[in-house]
Amino acid sequence: MAEAATSVVIPVLNDGRSLCRLLDDLRGSGFEIVVVDGGSDDDSMAVAGRVGRVVSSPRGRGAQMDAGARIAGGDWLWFLHADTRAPVAAVRELVERRREPAWGFFAVRLDARPWPYRMIERTMSWRSSASGIATGDQGIFVHRQLLDAVGGVPRQPLLEDVELCRRLRRLAKPVLISVPLVTSARRWERHGIARTIVVMWWLRFRYFMGADPKALARHYYG
Repeated sequence: MAEAATSVVIPVLNDGRSLCRLLDDLRGSGFEIVVVDGGSDDDSMAVAGRVGRVVSSPRGRGAQMDAGARIAGGDWLWFLHADTRAPVAAVRELVERRREPAWGFFAVRLDARPWPYRMIERTMSWRSSASGIATGDQGIFVHRQLLDAVGGVPRQPLLEDVELCRRLRRLAKPVLISVPLVTSARRWERHGIARTIVVMWWLRFRYFMGADPKALARHYYG
């Protein structure tokens, strides 16, 4: 297979419905699509097989992202969550940024209408711009040269996105693309806005203080 300019790596776990919408967004982009399944028992693999490569990996976004990156053919890797939507303008902006080795992420818009979600969006974009650390919802993209230099995606059970950004920012300042990706607000809706924010900041604080990602994952997913 000829090397693709950009490979999109999508970790999935029972995400068939969301994945179908994301793949529709990417149709016609010319990107290589690599879907990494962590043990789905829905139709995720069947949906993915219609338009891209499908591989299996141990469950966990870090492990799945790393597995996908290792088999992808592109010089650029774009990591997207299955419940993300990629507007045409965002895809176009990423294409225009592919000039020299770099890394970065997007602004984000949540798919919920109440005004508190607009505040969350602005806070996420401000925080990531100021700190150089994004979440996976922000569609981290990176040139393979830089990804290889930091040893690939951290295969840890939680906060793999934070750790990846920490490593990459030692090499280069991130590029922030202001065209937003659209991501699901279901966690905030399910657990409540205030509780979700407190839990995420608590996890980050514990992690930066040296807590074991496995212990944090047990709390987060438990």
